Amino acid sequence: MFLAHGSAAAILSVLLAVTNVTSQAFAQSAPAKPEGKPAVIVMDDERIKLAEIELREAGPAPIARRLMVPGTIVPDAGRVAHVSVKLSGTVAELRKNIGDDVVKDEVLGVLESREVADAKSEYLSARLSNELQQELTARDKSLWEGRAVPEQQYIKSRNAAAQTEMRFGIARQKLMALGVTDAEIAGLPQAPDGSLRSQNIRAPISGRVAERKVESGTAVGRDSLETELFVIVDLSRVWVELAVSSTDLPLVKEGQPVDIALRGLSETGAGKIVFVSPLLDRETRSARVVASLPNPDGRWRPGSFVTAGIAVERRDVAVAVPFAAVQTVDGRKAVFVRTRQGFEKRDVVPGRRDGAVVEIVSGLSAGETVASSNTFSLKAELSKPGDED
Repeated sequence: MFLAHGSAAAILSVLLAVTNVTSQAFAQSAPAKPEGKPAVIVMDDERIKLAEIELREAGPAPIARRLMVPGTIVPDAGRVAHVSVKLSGTVAELRKNIGDDVVKDEVLGVLESREVADAKSEYLSARLSNELQQELTARDKSLWEGRAVPEQQYIKSRNAAAQTEMRFGIARQKLMALGVTDAEIAGLPQAPDGSLRSQNIRAPISGRVAERKVESGTAVGRDSLETELFVIVDLSRVWVELAVSSTDLPLVKEGQPVDIALRGLSETGAGKIVFVSPLLDRETRSARVVASLPNPDGRWRPGSFVTAGIAVERRDVAVAVPFAAVQTVDGRKAVFVRTRQGFEKRDVVPGRRDGAVVEIVSGLSAGETVASSNTFSLKAELSKPGDED
C-alpha cells in the first residue's frame, strides 16, 4: 500500500514538470507586444463622420492672460425707454401687453384728453387764420405794386401775416410737445371731429415691453397721477457690470476684449469694456467696470450672474489646439492625431490656456490635424481590450 502511494506521487511530480516545461515553451513562442509602439485607433472617414468627431489643425494662435472677475448682466442704459404721458387724460385703449415685441413709432395705446383736443382745435384755428391772412397779404402786395392801395395798408397787412404765421407755428410746436407726430398733425384738417380728443402713445424705440403700469380707463397725467405707461427694453445688446479691485484696476482699460461665461452653464460670449469708473467704492474699494455684450438671440438675461475674463496680456504661441482636444489617458495629457489609418494617441505637454484654446508646449507640431470634439469616444475606444491571438 505504501509503495502504491509513493508511485502515485512520483508520477504526479513528473506530470507537473512536463506541464511547466510546456507552458514555458508556449510563452516563449507567443508574439510579444512591441514596447514603444504608438496606440492607433483604426477609423475611416465614414466612421469619423458617424461619430461626429470634428477635426482641427494645430497651429499658431494668440493666448491671453485673463483677469477673472464676477459680474451681472444688466440692460444697456441707452436701450431702455420709459414711455410717459405729456398731458392729462384717460387711457382709452391699450394695444400692447407685457412681453410683446414692438418696433419704433408703433402705437402702444390711445389716450382721450381734453388738453390735446384744445391744442388741436387751437392749431386748426391758427392754421385757418394764417392761410386767410397770407392770401390777404398777397392781394394787398399786388394792389400796392399796382399803386391801387397805399403802402401803409400793405405794411399793416404784412405785419398781420407775420403774427398769424407765428401763432400758427406756436400751435404746431405745442402739439409736438404733447407727443403728436408730424404725420398726425398733417392729417388733422381731414380728421373727423371725434378723433380730436384722441392721442396715440407710440414706442420711442424697438424692443420688448418689460412693464405695463396702467389699465384701460386709468386717469393719467398731472396732479399726482401716474405718468409712466410702459417700459420698453431692447436686449439686442446688454451690459455686464463688473467690480474690479483697486489692485487690479491698473490692468483694465476701455476697449479691452472680455470673455463672458454664464455660471453653471457652457454659455460663453465675447464683449468689450466700454467704461471704467474713475471712482472707487468707499466700502469695497473696487471700481465699477462696464462691458458691452451683443445679445442678438436674447440668451443673456438681465440679472444673470456671470464670470468675465478680461484679457490683460496677449502673446502668440506656435502651437495651439482646442481645449476639448486634450484628454487625460493613463495619467498623462494626450491628443488624438489624425493619421491614414485613423487616430494616433500622442502624449503632449499643455501650456497656458485661454478659454477654449490651449497652448501645446511639446508633443505636437503645427500643421498636424487633431480630433477636437467627442474625444471621449476615442479615449473609450483606446481602453477596450484587444483581440487575443
